[in-house]
Amino acid sequence: METHSFTTALTWSGSTAVGHDMYSREHELTMSSYDITASSDAAFGGDAQLPNPEQLLVAAASSCQMLSFLAVAARARVDVTGYTDEAVGEMPEGNRPMWVTRIVLRPQITLGSPAPRAKAERLVEVAHRECFIAQSVRSEIVVEPVLVGVTD
Repeated sequence: METHSFTTALTWSGSTAVGHDMYSREHELTMSSYDITASSDAAFGGDAQLPNPEQLLVAAASSCQMLSFLAVAARARVDVTGYTDEAVGEMPEGNRPMWVTRIVLRPQITLGSPAPRAKAERLVEVAHRECFIAQSVRSEIVVEPVLVGVTD
């Protein structure tokens, strides 16, 4: 049985000797030769203009759901012509240690030719079960799709 590996690299430099409130949270993430400058969330002293690890987790869940949906739709011969998502992750401060407890995905899925609503909804559920990220995290991941081009 093969084990898949997914590598990233992270680089940070600076000094924490300046104190907790002063050191830079910016760091470079490299994935497949693509660099992303990231930081912690502004609430934790980071730069609000840069992506943070929590956003990257939400983005990974959103991306994985989309890729899984496109795969199951293609296998089911359902034509998908558009897919957008406005995803949000929730991390309540009351938990110690803090963690992202819930990720809500709100994809808007446009079909190129009509398909029964029940079939499209079933494909969303199958995609969620097949999403590697959803199966890898303890956060609750909720998918609330809006389906365009379905028949009732």
